[in-house]
Amino acid sequence: MASNEFLNDLERRGLIFDSTDREVLDRRLSEKPITLYCGFDPTADSLHIGSLLPLLLLRRFQDAGHRVISLAGGATGMVGDPSGKSEERNLLDEETLSHNVEAIASQMKSFIQLEDETSSDSTASVLLNNLEWTSNVNVLDFLRDVGKHVTVGTMLGKESIRARLESDQGISFTEFSYMLLQANDFYEMYQRYD
Repeated sequence: MASNEFLNDLERRGLIFDSTDREVLDRRLSEKPITLYCGFDPTADSLHIGSLLPLLLLRRFQDAGHRVISLAGGATGMVGDPSGKSEERNLLDEETLSHNVEAIASQMKSFIQLEDETSSDSTASVLLNNLEWTSNVNVLDFLRDVGKHVTVGTMLGKESIRARLESDQGISFTEFSYMLLQANDFYEMYQRYD
């Protein structure tokens, strides 16, 4: 059983399904504030009910003194997450995606208290769009800097990829590369926001 009061509260509420190295997490949450993020897919101009739980969880972390990052997937939305999908999504044009990002960002702001991104406060919560650091990366740099560190075997081991490969629809390289974009997002946010 976790000794951290905040972690105990999350557990009592049924908000913890699985975790890695629970004891380390317990100690780390007790030491000082952490930074965590959740990404939201802008395939529509409104969040859906499935977005409510992660937003409320981000708010709980924020209220407990932690720094939260809400990530609107302006870049990943151009590719489409293959998870839970039986066939490839229709690709949206940049204008539609931009509109959707703005719309869901507005909705996220009603859940998360945001600070100015340039704030010197190490616990300031921010809303980001991954298009900011992805739009000017060329494919060769991306493959060398990101793709080099991820094995195809690891990618094929993901259930969402395996299921699509075994389906009649298959999976395009575009969707297959989605997890590389996500890995790059994590790296960028780690560099910028620890």
